Amino acid sequence: MTPDEAVAAATPGRTVLIAGPTASGKSALALRIAARTGGPVVNADALQVYGHWRVLTARPSAADEAAWPHRLYGHVGREAPYSAGHWLRDVAPLLDAAPVIVGGTGLYLTALTEGLAHVPEVPGEVRARGDALLRDEGLGAMAAALDAETAAGIDLDNPARVQRAWEVLQATGRGLARWQAETGPPLLPPTAALCLVIAAPAEDLTPRIAARFDAMLAAGALDEVRAALPDLDPARPGDRAIGAAELAAYLRGEVPLDVARDRAVIATRQYAKRQRSWFRSRMKDWQKVDLSNS
Repeated sequence: MTPDEAVAAATPGRTVLIAGPTASGKSALALRIAARTGGPVVNADALQVYGHWRVLTARPSAADEAAWPHRLYGHVGREAPYSAGHWLRDVAPLLDAAPVIVGGTGLYLTALTEGLAHVPEVPGEVRARGDALLRDEGLGAMAAALDAETAAGIDLDNPARVQRAWEVLQATGRGLARWQAETGPPLLPPTAALCLVIAAPAEDLTPRIAARFDAMLAAGALDEVRAALPDLDPARPGDRAIGAAELAAYLRGEVPLDVARDRAVIATRQYAKRQRSWFRSRMKDWQKVDLSNS
């Protein structure tokens, strides 16, 4: 369907879910649909929850947030742990308002519509060991330590997912896949919502990613990274905004700005590819909105 058809399909009183890769225009579509349905716009992006990133994570502008109710944007402190379970607890009381839930973190949206295993809390000591392992030995070493069942079912290129699985295994002695097999009922069955996923082929998305990153630079992304630089820690989930490490390298004098910019664009394209893979495998029954018509 086209974006116009997606807006027309939304009805007041019914929750709308919008999944889409980065730079696909999902936030603009969410605002259009919210204006029709009357519900608040609710964030389902794992990095837009952090308060210290606005520009670099393409959070809605302050003007957009003032013009329409937005929830779960920038409400988490930089050093606070935040998982899909935290997000489900935060989003649960908002469901009665028939929100428009929008984001690129597929795990949040599938946890909402398919359920999420109740995994015990990971002790801080285990998390610290995970941070040290990731920092000192790298993602490959951490992934190699996972149980085979869990490793087969997660994105092994995603540091946050790999570290979460490693921490659960270390803390509980059971692989994350075993816990997920005991998943309870979902908060929001997909039949109770209009479920939309933006179809964004690479040929359409690639120029949008480059243009958006250039717009981020013009809007102050360097200043945002400069403010975070003294305590920037790539092992901390709150500091993993795409482009942060690349722009930090420029600010430290390690690379020219054009090199940092190109590396950030490439990293964003790689992230979008992983998002599209998740959506294709986990959201086959969601209605597709054609990016080329936006």
